[in-house]
Amino acid sequence: MAIVDWNAVEEQHSSGAYLKRDIQIVRGVGARLFDEAGRSYIDCVGGQGSANLGHAHPAIVEAITRQAGELMVCPELFHNPVRARYQAELCRVSGFPRVFLCNSGAEANEGALKIARLKSGRRGVIAAMRGFHGRTMGALSATWEKAYREPFLPLIDGVVHVPYNHIDKLREALTDQIGAVLLEVVQGEGGVHPAQAGYLQAAQELCRANGTLLIIDEVQTGWGRTGTLFAHWQDGIQPDIVTTAKSMAGGLPMGAILLSERIGALDPATHGSTFGGNPLACAAGLAALEVYTEKFHHRGTEDTENTEQDEGLIERVKRLGEEARAHLAAHVPEKAAREVRGRGFMFGIELRGKVAPVLKALQERGVLALPAGPSVLRLLPPLVITDEDLWQAIQIIEETLNDVF
Repeated sequence: MAIVDWNAVEEQHSSGAYLKRDIQIVRGVGARLFDEAGRSYIDCVGGQGSANLGHAHPAIVEAITRQAGELMVCPELFHNPVRARYQAELCRVSGFPRVFLCNSGAEANEGALKIARLKSGRRGVIAAMRGFHGRTMGALSATWEKAYREPFLPLIDGVVHVPYNHIDKLREALTDQIGAVLLEVVQGEGGVHPAQAGYLQAAQELCRANGTLLIIDEVQTGWGRTGTLFAHWQDGIQPDIVTTAKSMAGGLPMGAILLSERIGALDPATHGSTFGGNPLACAAGLAALEVYTEKFHHRGTEDTENTEQDEGLIERVKRLGEEARAHLAAHVPEKAAREVRGRGFMFGIELRGKVAPVLKALQERGVLALPAGPSVLRLLPPLVITDEDLWQAIQIIEETLNDVF
């Protein structure tokens, strides 16, 4: 039987929109990925933030398998008990009374901008420099990076970009024409820049005083990534709208727009989605929610080698993330990096040179990672990564940065 070069086949027939790495991933378990030759890699790409529960998580696999044999497609023209259960549970844990279900983060942000325009009666939007909100036309209009935006001009009008973490600049831009302010809690694509203490609270106060809606983009920071189920909980705010997606269904495509009491219900036919809220995604979402909120069993330290400790999965992310970031800040070679930043399992290492050769060298040594701009190394390991794999990846990163720089 002839051997097929599937990499070449994909290059021939795919759109060309993606710059692919020289690797073929065929299987994943937990925080490990495997190529066609059977080589194992520690996954710090994490499906670009969509694999918070890792790969082939048994609860997600079981939920999808069971639901696929019952009903996969059911538009919101009809009631469905799986969807109803998921909506109720999502609203309970999030604290928002209503939710619009969709399929992706870009869809969620697109819908949020439409809803904000309807509910506020204003066209203007303020977003942040370095912010990323998606590639559809409305979400792209709020995205800062010129390389993403300029080929598609003109985009929707009325969008103003201000520096992130500079509350005075936000205050200056906030006029009676601004219907929404759209911000991330941690700017992922923009270089892993977290909100400074008090910034989001001050932004909320300005919005409330101005009659402007505050939209918080939790597409990448949601679902335990930063050490709480939603990142904005750490900032003590109550947004009018929260958008989320990526890992909400354990890796199955799903997105949501969480609507506060201030927004209320939408009028019929205001917005819609054929696949939004499909029973398959809702079943996976229910299973994922159970995993996010259950206790995480893991082996203890050498002092308790033969015991198991109970710790919340997301509590572990907060603790281990802080430990790992402190370790990296102390041990990454000064010649290689300017700063280590982030929250939870969202790491950004700002390098003194280009990130591309570092990504290549890490892949050769068995660690897959992401860029966040040309000079920031971004790590998004699954929340279920073992202590051993996390610290092994960190050691390899330190050694690689020392060698490359």
